Amino acid sequence: MTISLASQATDAFGQVFKVAPTALVRAPGRVNLIGEHTDYNDGFVLPMAIDRAVWIAIGPRADDTIRVSSLDYEMTEEFTLASVRELPSQPATQWLDYIRGTAWSLQLDGLSLQGWNGVMVGDVPIGAGLSSSAAVELAVARACAHIAALDWDAAQMAVRGQRAENRWVGVNCGIMDQMISAAGGVDHALLLDCRSLEGELVPLPQATSIVVLDTGTRRGLVDSAYNERREQCEIAATHFGVKALRDVSLTSFAQRQDELDEVTRARARHVISEIERTTQAAKAMRAGDRALLGQLMDDSHVSLRDDFEVSSEALDTIVDCARGTDGCLGARMTGAGFGGCAVALVDSEKAPAFCTKVEALYRSRSGHEPQLYVCAATAGASVE
Repeated sequence: MTISLASQATDAFGQVFKVAPTALVRAPGRVNLIGEHTDYNDGFVLPMAIDRAVWIAIGPRADDTIRVSSLDYEMTEEFTLASVRELPSQPATQWLDYIRGTAWSLQLDGLSLQGWNGVMVGDVPIGAGLSSSAAVELAVARACAHIAALDWDAAQMAVRGQRAENRWVGVNCGIMDQMISAAGGVDHALLLDCRSLEGELVPLPQATSIVVLDTGTRRGLVDSAYNERREQCEIAATHFGVKALRDVSLTSFAQRQDELDEVTRARARHVISEIERTTQAAKAMRAGDRALLGQLMDDSHVSLRDDFEVSSEALDTIVDCARGTDGCLGARMTGAGFGGCAVALVDSEKAPAFCTKVEALYRSRSGHEPQLYVCAATAGASVE
């Protein structure tokens, strides 16, 4: 019988600290259903929190030390809250730095924290584009808030988690990952306006499952390509005289697209059409129109592959395998691209057979070892 991660964390806490934990916190990873590379263009995204998460069993301390034992890394580390009141001289990317950075970000807003002990374990695959880092940040924020008896504001905590990743870890991510980890909803995705940070939970269509398809490859050369895409989007926005491509309609783009060079035109076409697809996807979900949602996901992949050029051979292969398998309503790459995961919308009754067939097809065509997860939409960061 498999022991749950919650039980693993709780049992290990007793072994490490010789007392029972006073609370257990969790924060989920996420998969983005549609709305890729739209966040830094002030657009819309449509992620859902998944039933893969980071768990931390916690208990208070009498000093200002945070001491955490990671079951995944088989390491125990600690730091004082006083030691993380200033940014490091250069970005820090060890596993403990996601914890340090979150504590720094909370203190930067004047929140008074207290020391705690913790045992952390998770099952969000690292480097797969399912936001394992955001799950750590929001679980740590939940732990800090619980120990110090702070009010929990999901949006504010998401912004603090994003700041930790941007400024302490040095990853220039948008707000989507932290926001969905903080504010996810059971059986719902979150339509998030990345400009206003307003979110609306929208229901997943009946009788459908979300399947994450991990290609078994990890992203390479993402930072330089990501920064290049952002710059190209900014150039296009400047050309149209707007703050961000969010402010350019499909009609305006069609009228003036020939004024842009071929590459910039393609990048802008993806972003502007993807923002439209994302809002249409939310409407389809509210109407229970799973066929339309699947078609929009298919169209998104084509746009990401051809116009934004952030797919990969592995991602294209697993998406093709999924689309050709009975029960699939739509599939697309998800995340920054160049490796990692795709996501498929699948008829629930056919999901088990779908996973078995796609795994075999992809393995034979690519030589990579895939992992497929049928995911449920879960709530955001919580105290259990």
